[in-house]
Amino acid sequence: MTRVAPQTPAEKIVWCTLIWTWPFYGLGALYVVGPVLGWMLATIAGVSLYLGPVIRLDMRATGPVPALVWIWSVGMLVMLVSLWAGHADWNLGTTKTIKSSIGWAKGWALIPLFILAGAVLPIRREVLVRGQCVVGLWTLCLLPLLIAAPYAGLPHLLFTSPLKAVGGPGPEYFSVYLYTIDPASGTPRWQFFAPWSPFAALLGVCMVLFALEEKHSSWKVIGLAAGVLMILMSKSRMGMVGLVICSLSPRLLPLVARSLGWILLSAVTTTVAVWGAVFVEFGNRALYRFKSARADSTRVRETLQRIAYERWQSDAMVFGHGTVRPGAHLVEYMPIGSHHTWYGLLFVKGLTGFAAFLVPFLGHLAIVTLDAIKSERGRLPLGLLLTVLLLTFGENVEIQTYLLWPTLLMLGLHLREVNSVCLGS
Repeated sequence: MTRVAPQTPAEKIVWCTLIWTWPFYGLGALYVVGPVLGWMLATIAGVSLYLGPVIRLDMRATGPVPALVWIWSVGMLVMLVSLWAGHADWNLGTTKTIKSSIGWAKGWALIPLFILAGAVLPIRREVLVRGQCVVGLWTLCLLPLLIAAPYAGLPHLLFTSPLKAVGGPGPEYFSVYLYTIDPASGTPRWQFFAPWSPFAALLGVCMVLFALEEKHSSWKVIGLAAGVLMILMSKSRMGMVGLVICSLSPRLLPLVARSLGWILLSAVTTTVAVWGAVFVEFGNRALYRFKSARADSTRVRETLQRIAYERWQSDAMVFGHGTVRPGAHLVEYMPIGSHHTWYGLLFVKGLTGFAAFLVPFLGHLAIVTLDAIKSERGRLPLGLLLTVLLLTFGENVEIQTYLLWPTLLMLGLHLREVNSVCLGS
């Protein structure tokens, strides 16, 4: 197998952190590693920008900061201001405001920090791609143990790391699991190195997308196999949807944008016009089966979203409630404002926080979509951003940034590539 060797200090830091994902998980340390890495890389990026040509060659900034990075940074700072305003409106106290601000530094703030690092630091695309495949190799090697564990009577929870003392969303972020038991079916599910199974499935989608970019066939097969197994073994409906949409859409998009694509699209449109009622009925049945596959989960999520929306409208439209609130038995005591980024933003941070995330996200989506139409270079970032979009409909994305950092780095790296092409032309 061809070896991809990191060549710069930034690449060495990224490479070592990525390929040691499973050992870090075994220590219950991933939730700590992600934020530390984000702030470290952003600091290095800031120093390289400040010192310019004075700094050593292999740490020099690769170019100016792309405009979208500034938009992301402003948006996440607005998120912090919204958090402070919400806490002040609801008199949540100084202690809680400080804790929430630290949570912002470990969540929302990491989005522009990692994108900045990818856009500025000399990190090559192939390092991230091969690193994900190495994580896939770890996953395949550990698979026999994970599969055998529930049938051999091994405990599902090995231990919870004392690192939970640093604070976080919950003990599951510092816990090491071999498997979990689905309460609805009583069968085992696997969450790998994620805090729960649905998120593990979307991490599997990201692994597949990275593996599709791998040039070496053996590493590609390893990454694809590991990613698909993560999706299947997590038993997540969203993961299956993501595997199809996020891998195919970036590759079909250029066809749609060309004349042949428009001809095919016209044919499809004509067919839909003739057989529209049949397709709608089929779609409704498929959606019903999709929701019925995990009816309890669907009910809880929909109820959480409805309550969050109603309380946002009635209580705090501009700055939100400042934080999630405890849920009742109706939603199995899940916090109001959780399990959905968009409804969660409305509830916790109001219209201000909602717009602070929506504007840079749409801007980034537009850039990667246009580039995916013009060049193969845009396929991976578009697929990854679509995966993040899917994630926002089932998770609070800011809580998961500590594991999404390779995706965010890749999005920043792509901005650098687009920027260099524009400056070169």
